[in-house]
Amino acid sequence: MARTTLLFKDVRRWALVAACAPLVMLAGCPQNPGAAKAKVPARAIAPAIDNSSTANTRQAGKVAAPQAEPVDPAKTYKDQQLVSHAEQLYRSGVDNYSAGHLDAARADFNAAVDSMLMSGMDLKGDPQLADEFDHLLSAVNSLEMAALKQGNGFSPTIEEAPLDAANQVTFPANPALTAKVEAELKTTQSDFPLVINQYVAGFISYFSNSQTGHAHLLRSLERAGRYKEMISKDLREEGVPQDLIYLAVAESGFQPQALNARSGAGGMWQFMPTGAYGLTRNGWFDERFDPEKSSKAYAVYMKSLYNQFGDWYLAMAAYDWGPGNVQRAVMRTGYADFWELYRRNVLPGETKNYVPGIIAAIIMSKNPTQYGLDKMVPEPAVVSDTVTVDYAVDLRLVADVTNATLPEIVGLNPSLLRMTTPRDMPFDLHIPVGTSELFASRMKQIPEDKRDTWRFHVVHEGETLDGIATSFHVHASEVAEENDLAANDSVDAGDELVIPIAAARAVAHPQTYKVRRGDTLVTVADRFGVTVEQLRRWNNLRSSSVKTGHSLRVSEPVKLAPHVRSRGRSSRGRSRSGASSVLSHSKSHAPQRSATKKSSAKSKHHDAKTKRKAAR
Repeated sequence: MARTTLLFKDVRRWALVAACAPLVMLAGCPQNPGAAKAKVPARAIAPAIDNSSTANTRQAGKVAAPQAEPVDPAKTYKDQQLVSHAEQLYRSGVDNYSAGHLDAARADFNAAVDSMLMSGMDLKGDPQLADEFDHLLSAVNSLEMAALKQGNGFSPTIEEAPLDAANQVTFPANPALTAKVEAELKTTQSDFPLVINQYVAGFISYFSNSQTGHAHLLRSLERAGRYKEMISKDLREEGVPQDLIYLAVAESGFQPQALNARSGAGGMWQFMPTGAYGLTRNGWFDERFDPEKSSKAYAVYMKSLYNQFGDWYLAMAAYDWGPGNVQRAVMRTGYADFWELYRRNVLPGETKNYVPGIIAAIIMSKNPTQYGLDKMVPEPAVVSDTVTVDYAVDLRLVADVTNATLPEIVGLNPSLLRMTTPRDMPFDLHIPVGTSELFASRMKQIPEDKRDTWRFHVVHEGETLDGIATSFHVHASEVAEENDLAANDSVDAGDELVIPIAAARAVAHPQTYKVRRGDTLVTVADRFGVTVEQLRRWNNLRSSSVKTGHSLRVSEPVKLAPHVRSRGRSSRGRSRSGASSVLSHSKSHAPQRSATKKSSAKSKHHDAKTKRKAAR
């Protein structure tokens, strides 16, 4: 992975994302859907462009510089300290990523975001901090989605979308194929206006005869089975043609975690990071990657584009290129007709391929036998129970209490950017079907402020307390105490145990741990969420052996730089509409929980321990 320069030094932060992300997704992505609704007949002038909007195109103009305000040296210094702190944590994460320490990198990235969220400073109202935080989120979220989640084996590798592989392909005219498809269309049922011409025929030929093209299309249509029923409902409610579900073939190949490293567009429908789509994006989750919520947003947005242009082909082109760009092309030529704009060469190459490529995918999916798709087996629909949580819970614990695997829980929650849900903020957590009651009853056994670190275990036949404790890298005495067991008590198959695991906290001074008998650097590293290499570096160790009673540094001190060279706001044009949703929850991330809440959690935990003890 290419080394990055300082995170906040210039506007080319996406270069780091491009270097890290092994994805090359289609650059098509929707822009701000705030255009006026007005139907436009073919060969007519499009509605006038709102020049006040900078979010309508992918290459928006520069944002006007804000009025200068009196400088407060004390506040400026405090801002610089905060930025320096976040930058240091971010760079540490990049270093850990480069070294292959993915868990440590994730911890650093989370700490970088948290350092700003929990600073108590006005991230939303301070233009400089808002700008820095927005860029930090863009870099961190993209790295987590495109690299860390890919690298830890929890998420599937993102495959290339069918149109990506075809973008550089040229299609010679094929009159015979065009005539054949034209005959097929007479009996093809569709609520979308299908057409055949040399451009569409070229993509049909590519998807039929290219081994790569056919394989990508086949896999996309198989994956569509996961979400087809859900998307169909959203399209029907908004009055959008059912066959526009196949726009996802071009955008992502029906992969919820697809990310375009070049543009920052993400999710199944490739929404940009900013834009008024009703999708929340913050340091914890990004609803662009939520299949259900993003599909609703897609249906609403696509209908708004149709209302603006009065033509589904132009609406598709606007989805890819931006409505402002399509409006200008229509006004410049006087033709509100996609194919005329195509012939007049006023569309970029990507958009020229976009519309006919999607039409080709629709035609082929409607006639599977003719195009070698009849043996396709759609993947089963993704179904789940949904529980809304407003506390931090580790996904490993969620897997424990629902008798699921961690990859299964991660797969059900593609919008979550961390391995824990957010604290003090509602989040719709998806769990396996039929487990909501089990989740609620078992979660009551664990104090709310421990759910982001503790684990849960159902004893299997032949397991012992010592063996269970060793597998979780904790001491048997701690497990026994937390479950009201005596030192010589045995455990039976089916017993339910809570496993108290120490949390790794970011601290301003080195945290130390006194080595106990049986400890190794591996168990200590696991206990505090750090790497063995870090322990060796912080403690000047050359081997993995440690002596009982020896004090180990288990965290690195955070050093705040006294001064950071200030810089002006980025001149890069982008909508600030997304910043409000990014920062809307910043004040809710309070580091302190109320005494009443702690007391209530402690009381519930005591009741749960009593019930477990009585059951034995």
